[in-house]
Amino acid sequence: MKTRSIVSLAIVALAASAAATTVLADEVQPDGKPTGMTLRLELFVADMQKSIDFYTGVLGFERMRGGPTYVPVRSGSVVIGLGPVANLPKPHHFRPEVQQERRGLGTEIVLEVDDVQAFYLQVKQSGKARILSPLRKRPWGLTDFRIADPDGYYLRVTSR
Repeated sequence: MKTRSIVSLAIVALAASAAATTVLADEVQPDGKPTGMTLRLELFVADMQKSIDFYTGVLGFERMRGGPTYVPVRSGSVVIGLGPVANLPKPHHFRPEVQQERRGLGTEIVLEVDDVQAFYLQVKQSGKARILSPLRKRPWGLTDFRIADPDGYYLRVTSR
């Protein structure tokens, strides 16, 4: 009985070791570059509920599990984490007293959608989005529109 337990433990240990090796092999390409990377944006906002309502009600994101200090929203593979700016540590780069310029200055959040015209109508009809640039075809061949979220983050919604 004791031998069977030791053999069982050895098999479990070998299986765990093989699984760990497989995971590590999947995380790094032969040239040493990481794989499997995803992107999640985190926006620090003044009013959590207003931002949640904007991303779920106006842009159609789905609210994921979260708490009072962090709520992720998702649309397909796009995940945006919302957190209250007031909860950031005092010296944090994004606190208003540290960062005097507009939040996200120099950053454009681009959302690619299948039907940009229908999405534009949905956003416009909500009456809750500040449209900075209406729907139009751009010189590079794509059609897009630009909006600002409740905290002034700049979003470009574009065709694929």
